[in-house]
Amino acid sequence: MSGTTDTKLITAPIPLPLAEKVEQLAMRLKCSSAWIIKQALTAWIDEEEQRNVLTREAIEDVNTGKIVNHQDVQNWINNLNNNQIVNCN
Repeated sequence: MSGTTDTKLITAPIPLPLAEKVEQLAMRLKCSSAWIIKQALTAWIDEEEQRNVLTREAIEDVNTGKIVNHQDVQNWINNLNNNQIVNCN
């Protein structure tokens, strides 16, 4: 079977209103409910993986001192309307 991907069937109970939305979307797009669920799950996992990367980068920034003082941020926000540049270093 050249070009096929190994798969695993996973079942999960979902609320009836969500299942109905999936079915309606599948009918509108003329594709299977399984395809809709696969696309949604893939997108959600991608977002979670990206969030994890960004969180780890943020933690590393904090651990290495790459932070901005809260008062500097407040001053910058307060001066946005004044067209003044505030140095946040």
